[in-house]
Amino acid sequence: MNSNRKTAIIVGALYILGTVAGILGEVFGPNLDAPDYLANLSANENQVLIRAMLDFTMAVLTVGISIYLYPILKKHNEALALGHVVFRTIETVFFTVCAISLLTLLTLSQEFVIAGTPDASYFQTLATSLLAVHEWAGGVFATIVFSLSALMLNYILYRSKLLPRWLSGWGLIGAAFYLGSGFLPLFGHDPRSTIYLLMEVPLFLQEMVLAVWLIVKGFNLVNTAGSLMAK
Repeated sequence: MNSNRKTAIIVGALYILGTVAGILGEVFGPNLDAPDYLANLSANENQVLIRAMLDFTMAVLTVGISIYLYPILKKHNEALALGHVVFRTIETVFFTVCAISLLTLLTLSQEFVIAGTPDASYFQTLATSLLAVHEWAGGVFATIVFSLSALMLNYILYRSKLLPRWLSGWGLIGAAFYLGSGFLPLFGHDPRSTIYLLMEVPLFLQEMVLAVWLIVKGFNLVNTAGSLMAK
């Protein structure tokens, strides 16, 4: 098995593992929408720790995808290939911020329960601020940065024909919709609303198809070799 084939399998696996980590984090994580979430976090410590661990795992897998793809992508567009790495690294930073803010919320919750004071305004103010950091970092900025990295990636894939153009074209359209979803909170939309799902599902499905394609078939290096020689 040559190095390009191994890279395709690794990248496909990282896509799937990263997606699974994100889904599990949402399913098994704490309910941050509950009115009494500050008191409940302390009672559900394991859920908080699992969510933070999965957020960080997703962050590591995210940057891993771009690092493994860079040697192949740079042969076709070095600037965008580097941009893809940079933007996925920034995305990783935002996911790490999400994990840290969640762990800090857990500590605040524990102190809140220990204090047992009727005057909870101080704790509530801090909790609201930390929750805002978590939501803005993960729900807005990470979404926008991820979408831009997906646009770069799929543009290179489309021009290079490393993958079928229908697949990379699907990715371009999906990334554009996903980018739009990142701006919805600025207009008061709830990140868990139906419109978010409709705008983000196309890219989610494309990435899963892309992952399976890479694992099963790998990159199309025959067409790309000819295009590189033509240049």
